[in-house]
Amino acid sequence: MRIVIVGAGAVGSYLAERLSIEGQDVVVIDNDPVKVDLLQSSLDILAIQGNGASPVILEAAGIDKAELLIAVTNNDAVNVLACHAAARLGVPRKIARVEDSALRDELQILGVDVVIDPEEQLAKDLLLLVSEGGISEHATFGDGALSLIGGFVQPDAPLSNITLEELRNQTTDWQWLVTAIVRGGEPFVARGESIVEQGDHVLIATPTELVEDLAPLLGITIHKAKRVMIFGAGRLARVTANLLCENGIAVTLIDKEEAATRLVADECQGVIVVHGDPMDPELLRQEGIESVDDVLALTKWDEVNVVASLVARGLGAKNAIARYHRLDYVSLLNETRVDSGVSSRLSAANAILRYVRRGRVQSVVTFQDSNLEAIELQVDPSSDSIGKSLAEIGLPKTAIVAGIIRNSQAIVPRGDSIIHPGDHVVAIALPDAVSTVEKTFS
Repeated sequence: MRIVIVGAGAVGSYLAERLSIEGQDVVVIDNDPVKVDLLQSSLDILAIQGNGASPVILEAAGIDKAELLIAVTNNDAVNVLACHAAARLGVPRKIARVEDSALRDELQILGVDVVIDPEEQLAKDLLLLVSEGGISEHATFGDGALSLIGGFVQPDAPLSNITLEELRNQTTDWQWLVTAIVRGGEPFVARGESIVEQGDHVLIATPTELVEDLAPLLGITIHKAKRVMIFGAGRLARVTANLLCENGIAVTLIDKEEAATRLVADECQGVIVVHGDPMDPELLRQEGIESVDDVLALTKWDEVNVVASLVARGLGAKNAIARYHRLDYVSLLNETRVDSGVSSRLSAANAILRYVRRGRVQSVVTFQDSNLEAIELQVDPSSDSIGKSLAEIGLPKTAIVAGIIRNSQAIVPRGDSIIHPGDHVVAIALPDAVSTVEKTFS
């Protein structure tokens, strides 16, 4: 499938990489010649310099053969115009990144089929994380029936230094499955003989109602935040502050830009707004950092987010979550006392990939420190997988079935689990196995 991406920023370049690895025919358009040259030299794609809203440039990108256009520049108007031009040129599906809510009501008339707002989506992800502090990631599937949680294995956790098969044999009626492990930045799909080590980042599948029961396996305690401190006053910080307040969480927001804090005070009713440096230990003490459940470092500077998170943790904050833009900061976060990292790029990519794979693909989730992907698929009624056990199906070693959703109930699978008509399958896969997983259950 030919996919044209307008915008080679963080979101666009990430999508280009993911989709090209899967064998999609990807064309990227951007005005910046440096970004275009970098993508052209590093990925198996076509990159074109120019205005992605221009019909001439779109035609040069082979828009007549495209099934999908994704416009993800940082300019709402360019994104909308690109979709409008693509619609006039006959592209069946168009996705636009649009932050201005005032524009959204009329977008379908202009040819936009789906609107993506990375900051709004990330704010929802942050609400979930602060509701379950101690967990680094939480994604749900099957209308919330199955959860996939991420966490770092703590010292003396029951999960560490034992094969997964041995641990399961010691556990009666186990209702969880370690699906993947990230160690030293390298992800791999877990097997029965896999040994989890202290400090590993693991992804575990379990019925959602059992998430809190699973935490002791990792050596962590889940806590629900009552008080949150946000560093930064940009749009993500403001959207998140409002969302947390709406859910009954007390919020203090700190930023050193006076004009920005005034804007927060105007937009965010109920938020305590402080003008000051979030890296100032004395200021944090004055604002009661020791009684804060979660710190959200959401400035536009990765370095500030990391340092401010470390200062806050050192002064007594129970949990720290830092926003990052640069991928090379993910390993740094994992090696420090920063409990979790979040990226608007990943939030946007998850939403877009879900739409790219629409049809029998119900959901797609990517993860912060690896190229692992979780996919929920509805099993096709004519699929050869129906009536077979997972052992008989034999997925590649870079993929695993994490769960089966049947009659709205989550099933943690074993090798002898049988696929039934109407099942939804949740699989974890590395990029080289994604298409195989999709074909297996189609």
